[in-house]
Amino acid sequence: MIKISHAVIVNFLSLALITGYFNNINNDLHNELFELRLGKTADNGEFWDIQEFNVTVTMYNPTRGQTDKTPNELADGTKINPKKASSYRYIALSRDLLKRWGGPFDYGDYVIIKGAGKDDGIYQVKDTMNSRFTNRVDILKTQGSQIFKYSDVTLYKYKLSDVNGILLTDSNI
Repeated sequence: MIKISHAVIVNFLSLALITGYFNNINNDLHNELFELRLGKTADNGEFWDIQEFNVTVTMYNPTRGQTDKTPNELADGTKINPKKASSYRYIALSRDLLKRWGGPFDYGDYVIIKGAGKDDGIYQVKDTMNSRFTNRVDILKTQGSQIFKYSDVTLYKYKLSDVNGILLTDSNI
């Protein structure tokens, strides 16, 4: 039979080893993230090409009055629960910003919004705005959310490029 004191010592040593191991992994990931923030990775010379766009940010609700006859279905085909709209972190872009109409963004792209107060953050492009809007972002919000409009907001898109400036995509990585 194992003494309690021996079991406690073995468990303590095991926890210390595991903690040390995961601290090393955490430090490595932190250093890698730091290099990415500097714009390059040490091992292969790749860098992040950052595109910035000055836009106006507003909000919309998944209702027939603010969308089309299918407020629970977004332009890319994603179906949502309108009661949980704010939790999805989805956005609609004006057509001038979407690839389909010659812009730089595609459905599914992740973007960063800065300058929109408490609504700053990472969002995914899932919807299209009415054609009357240009240079605009609509954040999907649950009905009853406070209405807002932010001017002079920066919308960021990150692209992974190689040293020669060739865009790296899933098909050529």
